[in-house]
Amino acid sequence: MSVLAPPARRGLLLRMLPPGIYSGRASRLVERSLVVYSHAWVMFVSGLFEPLFYLLAFQVGFGKLVTEVVGPGGQPLSYVAFVAPALLASSAMNGAVFDSTYNLFFKLRYANTYEAMLATPIGPLDVALGEIAWAVLRGGVYAVSFLAVMGAMGLVVSWWALLMIPVALLIAFAFAAVGMASVTFLRSTSQFDYIQLALMPLFLFSTTFYPLSVYPEPLQVVVRCFPLYHGIELMRGLSAGILTPGMLGNVAYLVIMAAIGLYASARRIGKLLLT
Repeated sequence: MSVLAPPARRGLLLRMLPPGIYSGRASRLVERSLVVYSHAWVMFVSGLFEPLFYLLAFQVGFGKLVTEVVGPGGQPLSYVAFVAPALLASSAMNGAVFDSTYNLFFKLRYANTYEAMLATPIGPLDVALGEIAWAVLRGGVYAVSFLAVMGAMGLVVSWWALLMIPVALLIAFAFAAVGMASVTFLRSTSQFDYIQLALMPLFLFSTTFYPLSVYPEPLQVVVRCFPLYHGIELMRGLSAGILTPGMLGNVAYLVIMAAIGLYASARRIGKLLLT
Protein backbone atom coordinates (compact mmCIF):
# COMPACT_ATOMS: atom_id res chain seq x y z
CA MET A 1 0.00 0.00 0.00
CA SER A 2 2.81 2.42 0.87
CA VAL A 3 4.37 1.86 -2.53
CA LEU A 4 1.19 2.92 -4.30
CA ALA A 5 0.50 5.93 -2.09
CA PRO A 6 2.96 8.45 -3.62
CA PRO A 7 1.69 7.92 -7.22
CA ALA A 8 -1.87 8.18 -5.95
CA ARG A 9 -1.15 11.49 -4.27
CA ARG A 10 0.67 12.71 -7.35
CA GLY A 11 -2.28 11.73 -9.51
CA LEU A 12 -4.63 13.71 -7.26
CA LEU A 13 -2.35 16.75 -7.49
CA LEU A 14 -2.18 16.47 -11.28
CA ARG A 15 -5.98 16.44 -11.50
CA MET A 16 -6.21 19.54 -9.30
CA LEU A 17 -3.77 21.62 -11.38
CA PRO A 18 -4.30 22.99 -14.90
CA PRO A 19 -2.80 20.81 -17.67
CA GLY A 20 0.88 21.37 -18.35
CA ILE A 21 1.66 23.01 -15.00
CA TYR A 22 3.06 20.04 -13.10
CA SER A 23 4.23 16.61 -14.22
CA GLY A 24 5.97 15.30 -11.10
CA ARG A 25 9.41 15.51 -12.71
CA ALA A 26 10.95 18.24 -10.52
CA SER A 27 13.65 15.79 -9.41
CA ARG A 28 15.09 15.93 -12.93
CA LEU A 29 16.19 19.51 -12.32
CA VAL A 30 17.93 18.50 -9.10
CA GLU A 31 19.75 15.75 -11.00
CA ARG A 32 20.83 18.28 -13.61
CA SER A 33 22.20 20.62 -10.95
CA LEU A 34 24.12 17.76 -9.35
CA VAL A 35 25.76 16.97 -12.68
CA VAL A 36 26.61 20.62 -13.33
CA TYR A 37 28.12 21.21 -9.88
CA SER A 38 30.09 17.96 -10.04
CA HIS A 39 32.28 19.84 -12.53
CA ALA A 40 32.30 23.05 -10.47
CA TRP A 41 32.57 21.71 -6.94
CA VAL A 42 34.92 24.51 -5.87
CA MET A 43 32.09 27.02 -6.36
CA PHE A 44 29.80 24.84 -4.28
CA VAL A 45 32.28 24.38 -1.43
CA SER A 46 33.33 28.04 -1.34
CA GLY A 47 29.95 28.98 0.08
CA LEU A 48 30.86 27.14 3.28
CA PHE A 49 33.68 29.45 4.21
CA GLU A 50 32.15 32.94 4.46
CA PRO A 51 30.01 32.27 7.57
CA LEU A 52 32.84 30.24 9.11
CA PHE A 53 35.22 33.18 8.68
CA TYR A 54 32.66 35.41 10.40
CA LEU A 55 32.35 32.93 13.25
CA LEU A 56 36.10 32.66 13.67
CA ALA A 57 36.47 36.45 13.63
CA PHE A 58 33.93 36.83 16.43
CA GLN A 59 35.55 34.01 18.41
CA VAL A 60 39.07 35.43 18.39
CA GLY A 61 38.30 39.12 17.93
CA PHE A 62 35.09 40.93 18.76
CA GLY A 63 33.98 38.20 21.15
CA LYS A 64 36.85 39.17 23.45
CA LEU A 65 35.42 42.68 23.79
CA VAL A 66 31.75 41.74 24.31
CA THR A 67 31.63 38.97 26.88
CA GLU A 68 27.90 38.28 27.30
CA VAL A 69 24.58 39.34 25.80
CA VAL A 70 20.99 38.52 26.69
CA GLY A 71 19.74 35.54 24.72
CA PRO A 72 16.36 33.76 24.45
CA GLY A 73 14.32 33.86 27.64
CA GLY A 74 16.71 36.35 29.21
CA GLN A 75 19.43 33.72 29.43
CA PRO A 76 22.96 35.18 29.23
CA LEU A 77 25.02 33.90 26.32
CA SER A 78 28.55 34.46 25.18
CA TYR A 79 28.61 36.80 22.22
CA VAL A 80 29.88 34.06 19.91
CA ALA A 81 27.05 31.73 21.01
CA PHE A 82 24.62 34.58 20.38
CA VAL A 83 25.88 35.34 16.87
CA ALA A 84 26.53 31.79 15.63
CA PRO A 85 22.85 30.74 15.14
CA ALA A 86 22.20 34.02 13.33
CA LEU A 87 25.12 33.36 10.98
CA LEU A 88 23.70 29.92 10.25
CA ALA A 89 20.34 31.47 9.32
CA SER A 90 22.09 34.12 7.21
CA SER A 91 24.13 31.45 5.44
CA ALA A 92 20.95 29.57 4.53
CA MET A 93 19.43 32.80 3.21
CA ASN A 94 22.45 33.87 1.16
CA GLY A 95 23.05 30.44 -0.35
CA ALA A 96 19.41 30.06 -1.36
CA VAL A 97 19.20 33.55 -2.84
CA PHE A 98 22.40 33.05 -4.85
CA ASP A 99 21.13 29.82 -6.40
CA SER A 100 17.65 31.11 -7.10
CA THR A 101 18.65 34.49 -8.56
CA TYR A 102 22.04 34.71 -10.28
CA ASN A 103 22.06 31.14 -11.59
CA LEU A 104 18.41 31.21 -12.51
CA PHE A 105 18.71 34.55 -14.33
CA PHE A 106 21.39 33.15 -16.64
CA LYS A 107 19.32 30.06 -17.40
CA LEU A 108 16.19 32.13 -17.97
CA ARG A 109 17.54 35.05 -19.99
CA TYR A 110 20.62 33.76 -21.81
CA ALA A 111 20.87 29.96 -21.90
CA ASN A 112 17.14 29.41 -22.63
CA THR A 113 17.37 26.36 -20.38
CA TYR A 114 13.77 26.50 -19.26
CA GLU A 115 12.36 26.94 -22.74
CA ALA A 116 13.93 23.62 -23.66
CA MET A 117 12.60 22.00 -20.50
CA LEU A 118 9.07 23.27 -21.02
CA ALA A 119 9.10 21.74 -24.49
CA THR A 120 9.04 18.39 -22.63
CA PRO A 121 6.32 17.20 -20.22
CA ILE A 122 8.03 19.28 -17.48
CA GLY A 123 5.84 22.20 -16.41
CA PRO A 124 6.44 25.56 -14.68
CA LEU A 125 5.70 24.14 -11.23
CA ASP A 126 8.25 21.38 -11.85
CA VAL A 127 10.84 24.04 -12.72
CA ALA A 128 10.06 26.08 -9.61
CA LEU A 129 10.09 23.05 -7.31
CA GLY A 130 13.24 21.62 -8.87
CA GLU A 131 15.28 24.81 -8.64
CA ILE A 132 14.06 25.56 -5.12
CA ALA A 133 14.77 21.97 -4.05
CA TRP A 134 18.36 22.33 -5.25
CA ALA A 135 18.77 25.57 -3.30
CA VAL A 136 17.36 23.83 -0.21
CA LEU A 137 19.70 20.88 -0.69
CA ARG A 138 22.69 23.20 -0.94
CA GLY A 139 21.53 25.10 2.13
CA GLY A 140 21.22 21.80 4.01
CA VAL A 141 24.83 20.88 3.27
CA TYR A 142 25.98 24.27 4.55
CA ALA A 143 23.80 23.95 7.65
CA VAL A 144 25.19 20.53 8.62
CA SER A 145 28.77 21.75 8.15
CA PHE A 146 28.18 24.94 10.12
CA LEU A 147 26.46 23.09 12.96
CA ALA A 148 29.37 20.68 13.13
CA VAL A 149 31.78 23.60 13.53
CA MET A 150 29.55 25.11 16.23
CA GLY A 151 29.66 21.79 18.07
CA ALA A 152 33.44 21.62 17.80
CA MET A 153 33.67 25.14 19.26
CA GLY A 154 31.44 24.19 22.18
CA LEU A 155 28.57 26.44 21.10
CA VAL A 156 25.92 23.70 21.04
CA VAL A 157 24.44 23.20 24.50
CA SER A 158 21.16 21.43 23.74
CA TRP A 159 19.98 18.47 21.66
CA TRP A 160 17.27 20.80 20.36
CA ALA A 161 20.05 22.33 18.25
CA LEU A 162 19.70 19.41 15.83
CA LEU A 163 16.42 20.99 14.72
CA MET A 164 18.43 23.94 13.43
CA ILE A 165 19.07 21.89 10.29
CA PRO A 166 15.38 21.59 9.24
CA VAL A 167 14.93 25.25 10.20
CA ALA A 168 17.83 26.12 7.86
CA LEU A 169 16.07 24.14 5.13
CA LEU A 170 12.85 26.07 5.74
CA ILE A 171 14.72 29.39 5.59
CA ALA A 172 16.42 28.31 2.37
CA PHE A 173 13.08 27.24 0.86
CA ALA A 174 11.37 30.51 1.76
CA PHE A 175 14.13 32.75 0.41
CA ALA A 176 14.74 30.61 -2.68
CA ALA A 177 11.05 30.74 -3.57
CA VAL A 178 10.81 34.51 -3.16
CA GLY A 179 14.17 35.03 -4.87
CA MET A 180 13.08 32.95 -7.85
CA ALA A 181 9.86 34.91 -8.18
CA SER A 182 11.72 38.21 -7.90
CA VAL A 183 14.35 37.40 -10.54
CA THR A 184 11.69 36.80 -13.18
CA PHE A 185 11.04 40.56 -13.11
CA LEU A 186 14.67 41.51 -13.78
CA ARG A 187 15.77 42.48 -17.27
CA SER A 188 19.53 43.00 -16.86
CA THR A 189 22.35 42.00 -14.54
CA SER A 190 22.67 45.57 -13.27
CA GLN A 191 19.30 45.15 -11.57
CA PHE A 192 20.81 42.62 -9.19
CA ASP A 193 21.82 45.65 -7.15
CA TYR A 194 18.19 45.76 -6.01
CA ILE A 195 18.54 42.26 -4.56
CA GLN A 196 21.69 43.24 -2.68
CA LEU A 197 19.92 46.38 -1.49
CA ALA A 198 17.27 44.14 0.10
CA LEU A 199 19.64 41.51 1.50
CA MET A 200 22.09 43.84 3.21
CA PRO A 201 19.58 45.41 5.66
CA LEU A 202 18.19 41.95 6.38
CA PHE A 203 21.65 40.68 7.25
CA LEU A 204 22.64 43.67 9.37
CA PHE A 205 19.41 44.52 11.19
CA SER A 206 17.54 41.22 11.73
CA THR A 207 19.15 40.93 15.22
CA THR A 208 22.09 39.14 13.62
CA PHE A 209 24.62 40.95 15.78
CA TYR A 210 22.53 42.70 18.44
CA PRO A 211 19.49 41.82 20.57
CA LEU A 212 16.18 43.31 19.53
CA SER A 213 16.09 45.35 22.73
CA VAL A 214 18.89 47.68 21.57
CA TYR A 215 16.72 49.07 18.77
CA PRO A 216 14.27 51.95 19.34
CA GLU A 217 10.70 50.69 19.72
CA PRO A 218 9.48 51.92 16.28
CA LEU A 219 12.42 50.14 14.64
CA GLN A 220 11.69 46.98 16.61
CA VAL A 221 8.33 46.76 14.85
CA VAL A 222 10.07 47.01 11.48
CA VAL A 223 12.66 44.37 12.41
CA ARG A 224 9.92 41.94 13.44
CA CYS A 225 8.60 42.14 9.87
CA PHE A 226 11.91 40.94 8.40
CA PRO A 227 11.79 37.28 7.35
CA LEU A 228 15.37 36.64 8.43
CA TYR A 229 14.47 37.83 11.94
CA HIS A 230 12.01 34.94 12.28
CA GLY A 231 14.63 32.46 11.10
CA ILE A 232 17.18 33.83 13.58
CA GLU A 233 14.67 33.67 16.44
CA LEU A 234 14.08 29.99 15.70
CA MET A 235 17.80 29.28 15.44
CA ARG A 236 18.67 31.03 18.70
CA GLY A 237 15.89 29.36 20.66
CA LEU A 238 16.87 25.90 19.44
CA SER A 239 20.58 26.54 19.98
CA ALA A 240 19.96 27.56 23.59
CA GLY A 241 17.36 24.84 24.16
CA ILE A 242 14.66 27.39 25.01
CA LEU A 243 11.36 26.81 23.22
CA THR A 244 8.51 29.31 23.35
CA PRO A 245 4.99 29.44 21.81
CA GLY A 246 6.12 32.40 19.72
CA MET A 247 8.35 30.08 17.71
CA LEU A 248 5.22 28.63 16.09
CA GLY A 249 4.54 32.10 14.70
CA ASN A 250 8.09 32.25 13.36
CA VAL A 251 7.56 28.93 11.58
CA ALA A 252 4.19 30.04 10.21
CA TYR A 253 5.72 33.24 8.81
CA LEU A 254 8.38 31.30 6.88
CA VAL A 255 5.92 28.64 5.66
CA ILE A 256 3.54 31.31 4.30
CA MET A 257 6.47 33.12 2.68
CA ALA A 258 7.59 29.86 1.02
CA ALA A 259 4.09 29.08 -0.25
CA ILE A 260 3.59 32.56 -1.72
CA GLY A 261 7.03 32.47 -3.33
CA LEU A 262 6.46 29.03 -4.86
CA TYR A 263 3.10 30.04 -6.31
CA ALA A 264 4.49 33.29 -7.70
CA SER A 265 7.54 31.54 -9.19
CA ALA A 266 5.51 28.93 -11.05
CA ARG A 267 3.04 31.55 -12.26
CA ARG A 268 5.76 33.93 -13.50
CA ILE A 269 7.73 31.23 -15.31
CA GLY A 270 4.58 30.00 -17.01
CA LYS A 271 3.65 33.54 -18.02
CA LEU A 272 7.10 34.30 -19.41
CA LEU A 273 7.71 31.09 -21.32
CA LEU A 274 4.31 29.59 -22.14
CA THR A 275 2.37 32.66 -23.28
